[in-house]
Amino acid sequence: MSDERIRHLEETIAHQSIAIEDLSEEVRRQGLLIDELQRSIRLLAERFASVEAALPAPEITKPPHY
Repeated sequence: MSDERIRHLEETIAHQSIAIEDLSEEVRRQGLLIDELQRSIRLLAERFASVEAALPAPEITKPPHY
């Protein structure tokens, strides 16, 4: 192989390595964000359930047109 071709392959590998590291960091960051969002949703669901349990049951009445 020519020196130029080897240099080109080495440059390509270097750029790909950087891209892989960047993508790995982005996946890690998004994973942390997903975990945080899941915790928030779980807390909101618990708060909603406690508020719903504290409310009185709705009266079952016939609509006025009956």
